[in-house]
Amino acid sequence: MSTPSNAVPGTPLEVTAPTVITASRLMYWAVRRELWEHRSIYIAPLAAAAVFLLAFLTGLTLSPVHRHEPLDIPYEFAAALIMGTAFIVGIFYSLDALYGERRDRSILFWKSLPVSDLTTVLSKFAIPLVILPLLSFAIAVVTQFVMLLLSSAVLLGSGLSVGTLGARMSFFHMSLMLLYHILTVHGLWYAPIYGWLLLVSAWAPRAPFIWAFLPPFVIWGVEKSAFRTSHFLGMLQYRLTGPEPSTTTARSGNLMEMMSALTPVQFFSTPGLWVGLAVAAIFLATAARLRRYREPI
Repeated sequence: MSTPSNAVPGTPLEVTAPTVITASRLMYWAVRRELWEHRSIYIAPLAAAAVFLLAFLTGLTLSPVHRHEPLDIPYEFAAALIMGTAFIVGIFYSLDALYGERRDRSILFWKSLPVSDLTTVLSKFAIPLVILPLLSFAIAVVTQFVMLLLSSAVLLGSGLSVGTLGARMSFFHMSLMLLYHILTVHGLWYAPIYGWLLLVSAWAPRAPFIWAFLPPFVIWGVEKSAFRTSHFLGMLQYRLTGPEPSTTTARSGNLMEMMSALTPVQFFSTPGLWVGLAVAAIFLATAARLRRYREPI
């Protein structure tokens, strides 16, 4: 056997082992890619928080009469606004996640990388399921903390004690309830919704928004006309609103108490949760298979 010209006679050839990229690292960079390409993921919740803070500061400055109203309501509304914004962003992101690759033909580039279709779909699924809920929670907590500082400053300027604010609301307890609600309802409970949107995004030849919302509307219309029932619509409402706690706290009218009323035992023993996760898994597997064979638009 002939020795290569650049090898020293009498020395063994050094063989460099190929670099092994773990699945977790591939997932990490795939998620980072989504954050790089879709800045609305964090810009929209930040914009909602900024607008609410401006309105809150204006209300504190111009409406001193309302300072003695329940102090926890603005904090709950701020969290609801940021979570709602994140949910809307998750819907539009999921509809465009796989469709956009075929539309701008970048799918030809991403398929050339050593990343499987399933990893790609799961990384896109992680954005509305994990990243957006955690991001909205962080933004909501920071927003509420700034609101707490502003309220304290106004109370001090009015000659009132800041202790009255702390006596009527616990910031730490409120943050824990918010985190629990976001991870359960906005994360796990909404999983089949995001799975369906990703499936439509992988398949739709045009206008994924129409293809995502037209079939449910048709199913509801056919059921209503043929059987005079609305079971399908009730199922959709149940999926959007979340499981209802079986305690009297659910009827108290306090948003934070309602969010904490559904205990982990109640939530994880709800059949609708596991049925929804199973349906989401089917949607994601189908979306990954469709992506493997779909061509650019």
